[in-house]
This record gives sequence, structure tokens and C-alpha cells, in this order.
Amino acid sequence: MADRTILVDIGGRRLKLSNLDKVLYPLSGFTKGQVIDYYVRVAPVLLPHVAGRPVTLRRYPDGVDGESFFEKNAPRHAPEWIRTARVPTPGSAKGTEYADFVLIDDVPTLAWVANLAAIELHVPQWTVGPAGGRGPTDLLVFDLDPGAPASVVECCQVAQLVRAALAEDGLSAYPKTSGSKGLQLYVPVTVADAGQTSAYARSLARTLASAHPGLVLDSMVRSRRAGKVFIDWSQNNPAKTTVAPYSLRARPMPTVSTPLTWAEVERCGRADDVVFTADEVRARIAQHGDLLGGLQGDHPALPC
Repeated sequence: MADRTILVDIGGRRLKLSNLDKVLYPLSGFTKGQVIDYYVRVAPVLLPHVAGRPVTLRRYPDGVDGESFFEKNAPRHAPEWIRTARVPTPGSAKGTEYADFVLIDDVPTLAWVANLAAIELHVPQWTVGPAGGRGPTDLLVFDLDPGAPASVVECCQVAQLVRAALAEDGLSAYPKTSGSKGLQLYVPVTVADAGQTSAYARSLARTLASAHPGLVLDSMVRSRRAGKVFIDWSQNNPAKTTVAPYSLRARPMPTVSTPLTWAEVERCGRADDVVFTADEVRARIAQHGDLLGGLQGDHPALPC
């Protein structure tokens, strides 16, 4: 099949899009052109959740069945209008002191990274400061990871426990699927220091694991996860990232990290109940708008 390359104008920027017919999801035939189209169409709800956050790209140049790699530094061939932020990366596996991360603040940049076959977008729970570098933490995240034979069904049960515990502290939780096998809860907060979210999440996870030992686990020991849901409190480490809302995932089908209603969480009886592909997510957006819109509102103080 011949390479299909086109020049397009997106948001006042001229972009060269290539290999549009290349299949990135072999099982469904979902192409690179469809990946780009998906991201452009969901931009109005996706951009508020990545804007101002350094993005780690996970690129799949040969599709989801091929090799992938994480990219923190903006590629050298990036257009001059791509906005970046230089962020310190202490302890980097590559031994570098900093990385120049892409900031996806607009539709042209989103289309450009999609054209790199950056299927997955991962962001931290903080925004960059005015002069670059690490800014304030504004989100608390609970990453619920099931150990087989547990599934996202059990994650939904644990999510309700976490939601109730947060409500006692006056905090609101917003659920989304990971787009893979788990569930994530986002909580808008204001903190005095970056380590506060991790400490709070760890304490809450320990409390729930003690109260529900047959269902909840707060330990990172993988051998203990069978049949339980691990509340990964460590995702609040400022050096870590979580898959962005509305990001595609590199699964056999083009599934999406999808915001849910709490009613959907409560009635989840099968894993398929909360699995959504790109086309289904676009239909959900038309029906619900952005179910994570509340994250852009008030950020109450996180209890010490």
C-alpha cells in the first residue's frame, strides 16, 4: 500500500501527516489516520486535562503489536511552534539532568504528536511553573490495579470504598477507566507540598486494606495481589505519570481511558460494562460532555 501523505491546516498551523493508511491496531484495522482523527475530534475535552502538564509520549511506530518506546524529550525535528518545558529529571535511567517535554496545549500539537504514532499520552499530577520546571501538585490519584482473577469489576467495588472515605474529608472523586484492565480516581486538591498527596493516599489505602483484607491490598508485593485490588498510592510521586483522560491505549482494540459516571461504577457487573473504544467514547462525549469537567473547578485543601 502506498504511503499517503497530506498537508493540512489545523488551527492555523501547517502539518504534514504521513502513513495515514498504516494499520496501528491489526485486530480492528484501526489506522494511523483514524488515531489522528480521534485525537482531533476529542480535543475539546482532552486538552483541559493535559494543558500545562509535561507529556510523556508512548510511541508505537509499527502498531500496538510492535515495539514501543517512551519519549520524554521533544524530538529534534519538532516544529518551532511546538511548546516545551524543561523539567529536572533526577534519577533518570539515561543519566540526564533534565528533559524538554512537549506541552500539548492546542489542537495542532495534539495532531502532531498523534502523527508520531504516539498512541498513549501520560501526564503527571502537576503543572509546569511559569518559568518551566515542576509546578504545584493539583491532583490526587488512586490507581486501582486488579490481580487476577479479580478484574475491573472488583476495582469498581473498591472505588466506591475510596469515594466514601474521601467524602468524609470533604473531597470529591472522579472515576475513569485506565483503558486497560484497571480503574483510576482523580481528586482535585490543593497541597502545601508535593509529598502530601502520596502520604495521604498511602494512609487511606492502608486503612481500607485493613478494613477489607479480602478485597483491598496496599502492598506493592505482586505475589500478594491474586484476587485483590491493589490501591497504587505511589502514582502520586511527582516523578510518575498516569495515562491521560481520553488517551487511547495500546490494546488489541483501540480502547480509551474513559471517564465514567458513578452510576456506571456502581452497576458494573462485567468487565465489558466499562470498556469503551474510540468510536464509543466520541458518542459518550456527545451525550455526557466531559465527565471529568469538575476537575477544573474548586481544589479543596488536602487534610494533613
